[in-house]
Amino acid sequence: MSKEPLASQSSSHRDRRILITGGAGFIGSNFVHHWCKRYPNDRVVVLDALTYAGNLNNLAALQNQPQFRFVQGNICDAVLVQNLLQEEAIDTVAHFAAESHVDRSILNPGSFIQTNVVGTFTLLEAFRHHWQTDVAQVGRDRYRFLHVSTDEVYGSLAPEDPAFCETTPYAPNSPYSASKAGSDHLARAYFHTYGMPTLITNCSNNYGPYHFPEKLIPLMCINILLGKPLPVYGDGQNVRDWLYVGDHCSALDRVIHAGQPGETYNIGGNNEVKNIELVRLICQVMDERGPDLPVSPAENLITFVQDRPGHDRRYAINASKIQRELGWMPQVTVEQGLRHTIEWYLHNRDWWQPLLSEDYQRYYQQVYAAPEGLSQEYVVQR
Repeated sequence: MSKEPLASQSSSHRDRRILITGGAGFIGSNFVHHWCKRYPNDRVVVLDALTYAGNLNNLAALQNQPQFRFVQGNICDAVLVQNLLQEEAIDTVAHFAAESHVDRSILNPGSFIQTNVVGTFTLLEAFRHHWQTDVAQVGRDRYRFLHVSTDEVYGSLAPEDPAFCETTPYAPNSPYSASKAGSDHLARAYFHTYGMPTLITNCSNNYGPYHFPEKLIPLMCINILLGKPLPVYGDGQNVRDWLYVGDHCSALDRVIHAGQPGETYNIGGNNEVKNIELVRLICQVMDERGPDLPVSPAENLITFVQDRPGHDRRYAINASKIQRELGWMPQVTVEQGLRHTIEWYLHNRDWWQPLLSEDYQRYYQQVYAAPEGLSQEYVVQR
């Protein structure tokens, strides 16, 4: 889907040995596929704990490639991380591993602090010692630590407010966004304190293939196919900027190769859409493409449910810095990206169907109280 950025990504590429944390998750696995396809000579090591949102099937096509290695483990395991960095001679870290679902953070904030803050600290410390030990042999220019974060650290925007830029003050409103804000500050501090070559990116809402069913877009696609209600929080007027995951991967690639250590780059899709409008667009495309839908038109399934606590009203990203300094801009409109994503879910039922098993639903019912007006059998949305 994504076209090349304005500046060539491969012209200055040197073979890298990259550790990708959270590489079996949604954005991480898309990035792994992007990197392996674009740089087949690079050594790619994926570290993932394979919690509920990590799916080894996301990486099945890569398992037999000689330059690819998967390691199941936790980023909080300092010994494991240190050993991986050393034995694989890692020079680049792309850090995706995180607890990322807002509703889960409201109910269980402790796991978000542990993974997002303590886990990021563990990685930074291990990479710092690895970098300080090896930097004299290889040279500083080769090393990079990319910390992938979210626009939610900036808080909420009013309709008339300008979009978030890299200097917008942090104002997180959920345990999830607070934990990501903390990890951002750690990554920044390691550059200013130790001179470590860290880079931070804050992205808007991603969507695309391999997206776990609890998130808004896959939840709507799957519930339409199953004839289940489409839960929309509050009045549905919350606004998000939607970024196709392929565009996001190309931006991260560009940041690793051309970004200035110590800098932050906002990555957005230039696609601000109200939640209710997005859901209606999904319904329209599903009506066109879905085979023998249980309920048609699909809009009849829309069900407004009680708003969640601390629900930010609007996110919007100003991505002018990465366009100006690194020559990157999004290529996929929300209409194009949604059609591609919907086609993927239509043709990959064998990927998402097992995630809706009885065991999965039982687990979900144990963890969550259902939003008002919505049966507990339905998963909640981001």
